[in-house]
Amino acid sequence: MQKSGNFFKTGGRILILSLLLTAVAGCGDLQDFRAEPLPGREETDEFTSLGLSPEFDYEVPESLPSILVDQVGYAVGSKKVAMINDETPPETFSVLDADTGREVYTGKIESKGYDLSVNAYISYADFTDFNAVGTYYIQAASIGRSYVFEIIEEPYKDLLTKVFNQYYFNRCGLTLSSELAGDAAHNACHSREAQMKEEAMIRLDVSGGWHVDEIGSRDVVKGCQAVNTLLLAYEIYPDDMGDDMGIPESGNGIPDVLDEVKYEIDWLLKMQDAKSGAVYASVSSVDNKNVDYILYIDGITMEATIHFAATMAKFSYLYQSYDREFATLCLQASDRAYRYAENYLADVSERQYFFAAAELYRATGGYQYHSVVKSYLTQNPDLDLEDDYVFWGCVTYLSTKQKVDVDLCEAATQNLMRKGETISYASKDSKLLVNTNETQGGNAGLLRDMARLAVVDHIITNHEYATVLENHIHYMLGRNLQSISYLDGVGGRTYRDVDVSLGIMNQVDQNAELLLLLAAILDDELVVGEE
Repeated sequence: MQKSGNFFKTGGRILILSLLLTAVAGCGDLQDFRAEPLPGREETDEFTSLGLSPEFDYEVPESLPSILVDQVGYAVGSKKVAMINDETPPETFSVLDADTGREVYTGKIESKGYDLSVNAYISYADFTDFNAVGTYYIQAASIGRSYVFEIIEEPYKDLLTKVFNQYYFNRCGLTLSSELAGDAAHNACHSREAQMKEEAMIRLDVSGGWHVDEIGSRDVVKGCQAVNTLLLAYEIYPDDMGDDMGIPESGNGIPDVLDEVKYEIDWLLKMQDAKSGAVYASVSSVDNKNVDYILYIDGITMEATIHFAATMAKFSYLYQSYDREFATLCLQASDRAYRYAENYLADVSERQYFFAAAELYRATGGYQYHSVVKSYLTQNPDLDLEDDYVFWGCVTYLSTKQKVDVDLCEAATQNLMRKGETISYASKDSKLLVNTNETQGGNAGLLRDMARLAVVDHIITNHEYATVLENHIHYMLGRNLQSISYLDGVGGRTYRDVDVSLGIMNQVDQNAELLLLLAAILDDELVVGEE
């Protein structure tokens, strides 16, 4: 499959860097409503949190299985490995048809030994050469059976759409119809005016945006984080996110990811102070026995203001070909927030300032923004790509069409390449094939790594990186020691059976990174071969 986007691909790092050195202007280019209330239902503060219906109808094993599989499934022609958590596994395993119980494949179990990082004995049941489409489970003598999984042509295509639709399901201030939202349908919530937490007489309309938690809060920084990752996914993999993903705006000629992001952008614009350009941090809902609930607006913060500036500039750049007037409005809002932050630089981190400057430079070509970018990259040759602001700023600078400092571009590219290698090696060293310590819980670090690796894999096609990306989605969908899917309503056993805080799809920032990971896997050629 050809990779989409305009980051130039090569089979090796040297060719990329040599091309960067000859670039004239830039290091490459990633890619240049409201519904009526449902009849008979009154406005309410209730809303449905993120969640989906289960995929399979089968009896869940009573005890935790020792055979760990991706509970969604494996692609035809892909590397297919189940993992066995047992100190003395049997010599063979069988794949059985889930409907008939008929054995369709047998293979040998390969012991990998003890993995100190996860405190477990791990073995592999490799059934890569079995490719019959169907629904199956794996069974082995003395250790039982796995959860059910499928072998299909594209196991993650529909899943990407489900992950994307979580943002629609979590829209605030909008009635969601059962036709599009299904069980997540609800009346418009949090539509009344909100009051300033410290000045109750000041009231503003801050309806809209995405809920970020179970009580319906909306948060500028978290919202901006999700927007930036969604826009990055769109830039790199536009072919995987079209205009038919099942939201009200589908079919309007604008990619649905831009339509969904615009719903959050409309809310973000309401969070900017009209006089100063500064940005309020969040909106929270508090129960009140007299008026049902009260909405409070939390005060201005510099992190919200500078993140807003970067996000508005990024959106403006990508949206200008669809609505130049609105894109210009967003760019003006970005500049006002940035200029406000410049008056309080002692309260703004250099990394955030760099990120915002990089986005504004790509959108405008302004010299003042480029100076900030060059200064940061010069003073920080060893970039901390664990930091989202640094990562986003680097990727944006590498993709700008504006004139750039080629030496700084080369150094940033080398940093990204080293980061990709580090992630890949750490994952291969783990017998679970992911760089995790399960005792820590959660997947924030893994998703952050996969966002970095997805970008590197897009710059330089690498089957090894594609394998690492696939192994991480296998892990998150059940091939982990708890034998749980970290996604709502996907698989036979989910994180809710263990710890409700471990979910991915109900966290707007992590959900966006999950979507980026799925888009990267869909865009890659399926990998068959040795781990």
